[in-house]
Amino acid sequence: MKIAKNTVVSMDYTLTDESGEVIDSSKDGGPLNYIQGHGQIVPGLERALEGKEIGADFSVSIKPEDGYGVRHAERTMKVPRSDLPPDLDPEVGMQLAGEGKNGDPVPLWVTEVNPKEITLDGNHPLAGKTLNFAITVRGVREVTKEELSHGHVHGPGGHH
Repeated sequence: MKIAKNTVVSMDYTLTDESGEVIDSSKDGGPLNYIQGHGQIVPGLERALEGKEIGADFSVSIKPEDGYGVRHAERTMKVPRSDLPPDLDPEVGMQLAGEGKNGDPVPLWVTEVNPKEITLDGNHPLAGKTLNFAITVRGVREVTKEELSHGHVHGPGGHH
């Protein structure tokens, strides 16, 4: 069976940056499972997997615009520490939730901390970076109606 929209894909992956440093890997957590064609992985990787079969072993480089997007300077801001909850001890790399124009939650990452203010970045930490994936496809199967209605892959025997 080939990877196509509405198939469940199980894959091992290693993600490295442009210098070859490992950013993420499925090595310790087991294969990544997702539903093809539903935007559950970055668009460039989803396109690269289309048509592959079990056993496919390949590498692909994904440009920022097909990964986590390009960086936008206007998405960074400095916030006075006095505007933060008093019990919050911000650290670089910490993810916080802000509020967008329509009241929707917006993820923000702490990129700098000093005694008077912190810097928050609304860009994903991997925005602006080329993503290098080494992929091995471990499984491909049809998605179930229940998985489609729930929007995620279920484990062996159903929902867990």
